[in-house]
Amino acid sequence: MTNPLQTSSKNPISTMLSSTASTQPATDTTSAFARSVLHGLSQAPKQLSSMYFYDERGDQLFQDIMHMPEYYLMNCELNIFEQQKAQILEAIGLEHFHLLELGAGDGYKTRLLLRYFMEQSVDFEYQPIDISASVLQELELRLREELPALKVHPLPGDYFNVLHEVKETDTTPKVVLFLGANIGNYPQERAVAFLRHLQDELNTGDKLLVGFDLKKDPEVILNAYNDPAGITAAFNLNLLERMNRELGANFNIQDFRHWESYDPVTGATRSFLVSTKAQHVFIKTLNQSFHFEAWEAVNVELSQKYSLSEIEALAADSGFLVEQHFTDDRGYFVDSLWRKL
Repeated sequence: MTNPLQTSSKNPISTMLSSTASTQPATDTTSAFARSVLHGLSQAPKQLSSMYFYDERGDQLFQDIMHMPEYYLMNCELNIFEQQKAQILEAIGLEHFHLLELGAGDGYKTRLLLRYFMEQSVDFEYQPIDISASVLQELELRLREELPALKVHPLPGDYFNVLHEVKETDTTPKVVLFLGANIGNYPQERAVAFLRHLQDELNTGDKLLVGFDLKKDPEVILNAYNDPAGITAAFNLNLLERMNRELGANFNIQDFRHWESYDPVTGATRSFLVSTKAQHVFIKTLNQSFHFEAWEAVNVELSQKYSLSEIEALAADSGFLVEQHFTDDRGYFVDSLWRKL
């Protein structure tokens, strides 16, 4: 699991409610969380957006996940940046550029690159982009403490709106970071659409460093998303508990089971919450009742895995040229450097 993308998980409420639900619509004052739940539970098959995993309890569980021995993703990208930061800088090959990061978060891994670039007296400015202005403010304060000489220019807003404005007002060469395998939150066809849109907002010669989780031993992947200690199960089931807390739902958590699957052909890793019996769940905020059949699965997350050849095809389909792959010591993960044609 990775922190989901800021706008990609949002869809308009465009489908009819199930026959077991009241037809009363959500109002304009209904929270985005409630509207997303209404939309997702009205689908066939049902789905819930992974972007709502991350409340206070979810954040703590995700921190626990990142420290699990089975969860390899965090350490893989750290390994790449620790061992190959010089090669990454050499491959970027620009004397002056702006370093833009989509969904910067706390910047933990990125700080390795920022510090090294500064040690090498690189002429660059770091421009983190996030939908949350408060997240960017915290990141800027942290960076000013740790790297006071770093030029930082936070850019709050939607990825594409910010990139479009930058393209219209600044011709400085850009290197865009899209790390952490966040591209894997998209099905492959939507990944192409996202990357084509991103390519449209860059100038010829601008570069993109994008992280991909690679196809590997299926057991390694499943253990990362279905750990023996049950931390991932608790993380996913917390989504139902959050609905109980914030939306007045009456989910009985004991009546749902976390289930993980991995298809080594397509590379799709999917997380489900499975209803272990036929039941109705009422959500007070929506004034809706939703029916779950026995063993009905609710799709809660996609984490797409790629081969190197699939990554190169994805780059070509979206208007980029792959310049170099940077893989970790075990070959589990790759940060791939692309250039806009």
